[in-house]
Amino acid sequence: MARKPTTLAGITIPICVSRVARTFSSSLLAIALLGTGHLAEARITRIVIETRTSPAFGGASFGNVGQYEQLTGVAYGEVNPKDPLNAVITDIELAPRNSRGNVEYSMDFAITKPIDMKRGNGTLLYDVPNRGNIRSPELNVGGNATNIGDGFLEREGYTLVDNGWEGDVTTGLQIRLPIARHRDGSEIKGRVRAEYIFGSPASTIDVTEPPAYEAISTDNSGATLTRRVHQNDPRELIPNMQWAFADCTSTPFPGVPDPTKICLQGGFDTNHIYELLYTAKNPMVMGLGFAATRDFNSFLRNGNQGGLVNPLGDGIENAIIYGSSQSGRWIRTFIQLGFNQDEKRRQVFEGAIPHKASNRGAFNIRFAQPTRLSGTQHTEAQYPGAESPQTWDVSFDPLSGITAGQLERCRRSHTCPKITHTNTDTEYWQADMSLNTTDSFGTNDVSIPREVRIYQLSGTQHGGGNPLQQPPAVLPAFPNNCQLRSNSNPFIHAQRALLVALREWIVDGTEPPKSLYSSISRGSLAKQSEIQIPYVPASNFTVAGVTNQKVYLDRGLRFDVEDVSGVMREPPIPGAAYTVLLPQVDDDGNPIDGLRNTNVQVPLGTYTGWNIRKAGFSEGDSCDLTGGFIPFFKTKAEREAAGDPRLSLEERYPTHDDYVAKVSAAANDLLSKRLLLQEDADSIIAAANAAAVPN
Repeated sequence: MARKPTTLAGITIPICVSRVARTFSSSLLAIALLGTGHLAEARITRIVIETRTSPAFGGASFGNVGQYEQLTGVAYGEVNPKDPLNAVITDIELAPRNSRGNVEYSMDFAITKPIDMKRGNGTLLYDVPNRGNIRSPELNVGGNATNIGDGFLEREGYTLVDNGWEGDVTTGLQIRLPIARHRDGSEIKGRVRAEYIFGSPASTIDVTEPPAYEAISTDNSGATLTRRVHQNDPRELIPNMQWAFADCTSTPFPGVPDPTKICLQGGFDTNHIYELLYTAKNPMVMGLGFAATRDFNSFLRNGNQGGLVNPLGDGIENAIIYGSSQSGRWIRTFIQLGFNQDEKRRQVFEGAIPHKASNRGAFNIRFAQPTRLSGTQHTEAQYPGAESPQTWDVSFDPLSGITAGQLERCRRSHTCPKITHTNTDTEYWQADMSLNTTDSFGTNDVSIPREVRIYQLSGTQHGGGNPLQQPPAVLPAFPNNCQLRSNSNPFIHAQRALLVALREWIVDGTEPPKSLYSSISRGSLAKQSEIQIPYVPASNFTVAGVTNQKVYLDRGLRFDVEDVSGVMREPPIPGAAYTVLLPQVDDDGNPIDGLRNTNVQVPLGTYTGWNIRKAGFSEGDSCDLTGGFIPFFKTKAEREAAGDPRLSLEERYPTHDDYVAKVSAAANDLLSKRLLLQEDADSIIAAANAAAVPN
């Protein structure tokens, strides 16, 4: 089958043009590593390596580890739908089966490994792709999809693995998933709700992420399209004669009929939230991605098996799963649903790093839309993922009636990983993070399990920042739809130190640094009314306006609240509100608790986890997933003229040496607590020496 190449993390990956589940030809131009195995066995059945780049990275060598190589290809597998571990997958019983009674899939993978595995550190670092994208290179300073950066992960000796898991992506690493059908072979139909927010005007939008859940007909008489300016405004019904299931990108309204797209007469604008409710058909068995990932990583870490040759040989001693944002929410769901135990009842991952993940997500639901957020203040507030339990340990939520914790299944099977849970301030303001550590009414802290560490990366935003482009030399830009500059305070230095600490916890039992997050007991987690931001140069700003307010959402009797699984009723019915608390701030507007990096301890401004939408973009609402940076004025005269009560740079740091000394002291303190690596402390201090502060 024809495949078109794409580049992820410097790896050229041939990606299938189609995502429909199918039997793949054995004529692929690749090396097939085949195995026969017992007919009743459910597992990885075939590995096809399509490209091998050896050595990778232009032949660069990474200290004692030496050179790396990169492999890409396709893994084929099947799962037993009758195994209790797989029965939790929504619609698995309605998926087509092969002659062995198993459900098949195939998925793209990418592996970056030491050429000599014996010189690596023996740890498989599995990176859950975010919407098909490889994200682990972002743990290298200067690293991204096309640049290896400083090579930290390679110098440490990790074997990096990614595979497709998400059925609704058409680029990057993909997975081919089966379509669920009724037992008589007829199509499954159901109500689907889609929400659209535009950064620029448009005439046409896909009903859901391609390949979209197509409407049962281009007749829109049974569908509704509404709009509203703010998330909680009443929905304004758009008459059906003014929109169509059609494509208007090249043909004026009513366009070319298309059950996978909608077009609006006069076009969609940037000042509204649009919501479509329609009947769709042919849901993918999206939760199968959990089992596929489980089985692929179990295969890679357990040597040759079932007649298959393992490309990693016997070079893996332990494994860590890492995921950022959507991928972190996927990890929490993976663990909660019991997928850290393989079909041979072995633990898959010894460690887990759900990063920027205060909730779970819509990963195991009929007509699932995994690309959606799990509810923020302005965007996709009513999509699933924030359901109880939000706590790792068992807790009681009186609003939903749920008594549960996210580790119950893995505790019963003794397969819980050691967990390093990291979050930014954005997760508190926009994604209900406080409910991970408090009760439903914000009156008491809850217990944190012994196998979990929680770190609030204070003063950072969801997207982080580039440590090589910092104020005052580089001021962050203003996002297109926001009133404040973006927050460029980086969290990568803490991530790297905490990764090293987690691996030491796994390998030799050394306890990692204690959890660091805002709490009720320390007076650092507060009600919205108790948060006072000293200076906000923006219009229509209120704390409530940029804070996400969680409410209980009744999704119907066929929806499993505890597992965030099953079949949803759309739209949900809103119920009682939870009490969402926020990190308390100091006189500069910076958080007083958590893991406070050198930028927060020795600040050049206010670093927020929130930002404010500007006029024409639902002004006053939250710029979701975006933080803000409010620089200090240089002089006392400037800040007094602006009415800014925060001290100026010249008042804080009388001399450049004073500033450097304070940064150095903060960096060395973090280093002594294993919250910063020596190489990163050195780079931070060097940057302070080069910074034009106070002038």
